[in-house]
Parts: sequence; C-alpha cells; structure tokens
Amino acid sequence: MDHKKTLPAEWCRRRTRHDPPALEEAIAAAQGLTDQIESQIEIAAQLIGLSEDEVRPRVLLARAHTRNSRVVPARNRQTEITVIRRRGSRVQRS
Repeated sequence: MDHKKTLPAEWCRRRTRHDPPALEEAIAAAQGLTDQIESQIEIAAQLIGLSEDEVRPRVLLARAHTRNSRVVPARNRQTEITVIRRRGSRVQRS
C-alpha cells in the first residue's frame, strides 16, 4: 500500500515567469526607498537591468515632476487613532 504519488504532467511543464518592472515602476520604487538622487538612480538601474547612465535622465525628470506635486502632511494636525477590537465568534444555537 506504499504507492508513490506522481506529479501531474502539467506541473512538470510549469515555468516561473519573470517580468522586470517598467522604468516608471522602478523609479517610483527607488523614490519610495530613498530621497538621495544618486541612490535612486542606482536602485532603479539595478531593478530593470540597465546602466545608470541610461536611467539618470528619466530619474531626474521624474524627480522634477514629483517635486512639484509632492504631498506634505500637516505637522500641526493631530493624528486620528482608530482602535479595532476583535470580537469572539458567535455561537450558533439550534
């Protein structure tokens, strides 16, 4: 009764797909990680597999656009705190 289960044939043909991020996605990720422009260029270049010289103009352009539209939180506003309490499960009565 010691039967070995074999994998379905479809599982053997499965391949993992690798889609590198688009340039805009890589730049946005780099901007989210650091504020230093040289670090952003390096991170974006490594994410998409291009040289830093190819990525630099696009990062600088994106930085100029985000600098004009950056959202800055107000410092004098109080932070709203939300408390979520978990209830126990209800017992079904028959």
